[in-house]
Amino acid sequence: MDDLDARLLVTMRAHPRIGLTELARVLGVARGTVQARVEKLTAGGVIEDFGPTVSPARVGYPIMAFVWLQIAQGRLAEAVEALRTVPQILEVHGTSGQHDLLCRVVARTTDHLQEIIADILASPAVQRTDTTIALSTQIPYRIEPLLENR
Repeated sequence: MDDLDARLLVTMRAHPRIGLTELARVLGVARGTVQARVEKLTAGGVIEDFGPTVSPARVGYPIMAFVWLQIAQGRLAEAVEALRTVPQILEVHGTSGQHDLLCRVVARTTDHLQEIIADILASPAVQRTDTTIALSTQIPYRIEPLLENR
């Protein structure tokens, strides 16, 4: 990835609805160059999607929590499959240290969050959970500083 790729990604993040022609104008390069770069970045997995970022809070899930899981030895795949069935689990990451998985979960209310945790614990592959409710987002997901300072 070179400086043009980084500038292209930063511009696309700042203006998610920008067309290729306008993107080329802003970057000062040919439209074909922009199209080829976008295709290369997409094929290489750098650009993962073009969908809108949806606010869980704005669609009825104002509670966000991080749920750490301890998994029974040798049952990681089983646990992950069980977690896939819970729609309120937005992400699951494998971790090192005391816990095995970290889940980002959303809920309608704290009672609803308790039900979700009970659903998670219903899997025999999950031994224990540790939940932290997020009170606010101080720095939302960002990639621009990383691209600008690479």
